[in-house]
Amino acid sequence: MKAQKRDDFDEKGFLGGRVLLRQLHRGHRVGTDAALLIAAARADAKGRVADLGAGTGAIGLSLAVFESALEVTLVEIDPDLAALGAENSALNGCKERVRALVADVEELAQSSRLRRELGACYDLIVMNPPFTNARVSQSSPDQGRALAHMASKGTLARWIDAAHFLLKPKGVLIAIYRPDALGEVLTALEPRFSSIALRPVLARAQEAATRLLIRAQKGGRAPLKLLAPLVLHEKDGSFTSFAAAIHGGEAELSFRQTSDA
Repeated sequence: MKAQKRDDFDEKGFLGGRVLLRQLHRGHRVGTDAALLIAAARADAKGRVADLGAGTGAIGLSLAVFESALEVTLVEIDPDLAALGAENSALNGCKERVRALVADVEELAQSSRLRRELGACYDLIVMNPPFTNARVSQSSPDQGRALAHMASKGTLARWIDAAHFLLKPKGVLIAIYRPDALGEVLTALEPRFSSIALRPVLARAQEAATRLLIRAQKGGRAPLKLLAPLVLHEKDGSFTSFAAAIHGGEAELSFRQTSDA
């Protein structure tokens, strides 16, 4: 694992300074998607949590900061990012409860060792899968950013398969994805997940959704539910009060209500 030079990364507060993160200057950096996932997952954060494609650990680590009894596994394919995830857990006083695991999400169920160690062990999975079709979008010249965003055919289905493998019965999956891929999302989920709830995320009111927040349960029974959208920005471009609270780590995003007002 390559040691990071001091000038390779910066160290800044996240979620209103509640979480301290070291991130590489180059590559994927946390932002609104991570803040939304954290807010959406907090109500289900209990027991053991796995953050798939964790990067430097922002999502799983933030949940561990908010919930002192959580045990979190950060699954990340890039060893340098996983190393920063481990450093970040120590920075935030969570190193005894947060583990960084270098592994390919799509191959978790193929390892006999990991099957024994991780299979059906988690109460909650959080994930922001790669979402850009590599055939139609120019990849970032930075390998880390490309790995974080570029998807090939079947990527989403394989990540959902991994989540199903990791979850206990009645365990919960929280994910964020592209709304234009809703058909792909439901096709991948519905054979083994139910109690599916979807919340579209809009940059501004009356605009098309830019993200889709997803909650699904392994072995649930409730019918699919489409919730009212979350609007992030006012007309002047500033955050709505609720979106600002999410970015400040002050709000949870419910899948059980139809309005955040």
